[in-house]
Amino acid sequence: MPVNSPLPIASELSPVNGVRLGHAEAGIKRPGRKDVLIIELNEGSSVAGVFTKNRFCAAPVQICREHLQASANSGADIRALIINTGNANAGTGEPGYKNAMRTCEELAKLMGLKKEQILPFSTGVILEPLPVEKVIAGMPQAIGNLNADNWFNAAHAIMTTDTQAKAYSKQVEINGKTITLTGISKGAGMIHPNMATMLGYVATDAKVPPALLQQLTTAAADLSFNAITIDGDTSTNDSFIVMASGASQVEIPASGQAHDIFRQALIEVCQKLAQMIVRDGEGATKFITIQIEGGKTDAECKLVAEAIAHSPLVKTAFFASDPNLGRILAAIGYAGIADLDVGRVQLWLDDVWVAKDGGRHPEYKEEDGQRVMKQAEITVRANLGRGQATQTVWTCDLSHEYVSINADYRS
Repeated sequence: MPVNSPLPIASELSPVNGVRLGHAEAGIKRPGRKDVLIIELNEGSSVAGVFTKNRFCAAPVQICREHLQASANSGADIRALIINTGNANAGTGEPGYKNAMRTCEELAKLMGLKKEQILPFSTGVILEPLPVEKVIAGMPQAIGNLNADNWFNAAHAIMTTDTQAKAYSKQVEINGKTITLTGISKGAGMIHPNMATMLGYVATDAKVPPALLQQLTTAAADLSFNAITIDGDTSTNDSFIVMASGASQVEIPASGQAHDIFRQALIEVCQKLAQMIVRDGEGATKFITIQIEGGKTDAECKLVAEAIAHSPLVKTAFFASDPNLGRILAAIGYAGIADLDVGRVQLWLDDVWVAKDGGRHPEYKEEDGQRVMKQAEITVRANLGRGQATQTVWTCDLSHEYVSINADYRS
């Protein structure tokens, strides 16, 4: 079950003017579940994205990059997204690319668009051919229920091993007008984003120039989806898209108060969605925040945070509520900082000071560590004593259930 993660409520998800969503049950993996989603955008919308750096990236990721580049070169708007679950269309070679392109072509025909105006996405089992006929057959149903107030169903339509849907809305006031941001994401396993998350989509009615939207999207991803890990595996299909319909007519500038308000709102939405993924991590029982302070650079702080977050020994200790905290010091030591002075390292577990100046704190008691380890939410904080940089990463524990879920994933 998710770690203290509230279920999204349909009435709390705000529609975004200029964006409509429709879903279908296409029977891609099993009958009776939502597995195709179409997102339609107003003419004139800006779209930005970041994608997996996995060299075995899926066919739809390749096409998304091509179509976004074509849009930037020609000025032709991206007008629709199509997402299928149950099949990743990754490791499928040239046939997989052709199938992904065919979904763009068929949707373009149905919506009166050009194929280059469509972005395709897939998630599910790798190395299996995309059942393209099922995806195409589901398109009319999805188009038929396109609705601005369909975010709740959309969140369910992109789930795979997720135990619950992930969605969040935020509204802010800019220049006396209300701006809406609403997003959905999916992911529970194969989560170590090297750009964004498994799949994430955020829409806003703000008017944002394409180049600025790309900058904001990249920055938001780095502070949210790129700061989570469940198992250290970077997916072949990671995709994060931000869509700005411009329907509010409120323009976001490149700097100033309006820019800062919008940027912070976008980051908040992304962080909420990213943390929902960790809380719903496959088999997770603990939500763990890892804060690294006192680094020379943000990069080395993140290096240390991820070393702790990826360690199977650390993660299994958290699952067992076993304060075997020397494992955390070991991870800090092998993270890759060649000139780290371990005599300056401090370590806390929530409010418990565990290690002082590189060694066990004289007043640390194991029962205090165990008290914290038994909590559902835990903060690990380390100070490297090297500078002023800080970074935060969110992760979870590693349980027996994680093994069971992934051993039985295809059955």
